[in-house]
Amino acid sequence: MDVKEQDTKAIHAIFEALGKAWNEHNGQAFGLCFTEDADYVTFNGQHIKGRQDITEIHQKLFNGVLRGSSMMNGGSVQIRFLTPDMAIAHCVGAVKLRWQKKAPMNRDSINTNVIVKEKGDWKIAAFHNCRIQPPNFIQKWFMK
Repeated sequence: MDVKEQDTKAIHAIFEALGKAWNEHNGQAFGLCFTEDADYVTFNGQHIKGRQDITEIHQKLFNGVLRGSSMMNGGSVQIRFLTPDMAIAHCVGAVKLRWQKKAPMNRDSINTNVIVKEKGDWKIAAFHNCRIQPPNFIQKWFMK
């Protein structure tokens, strides 16, 4: 396996670890997927700065409103290497709340990630999440 294949596999492993940490409601493990100074922008625009805050806020969410939730991976991780030590990844997924049988389609999200290699390990340096929405009437009109 060449270096790029190894790095691609390692980046996929980060997103697997992120989903596992979410599904185990483990804020500490979730935070370990990020760099110490990571930027995390939520689907509604909240900007969280740093691994410590990402860890603490997610643990509070896992203990509260997201208790019993699960991350549903959309199976799509698209990776583009910018340099040998930096990549952009786009991932699709949704969160299923504990009382739901499946995640509602209006909870489908796409996130953009800047991933960097630090001391041989890949970590998320920037994460931006947003809801996937169909084009509205005006957008459809302009797309004609």
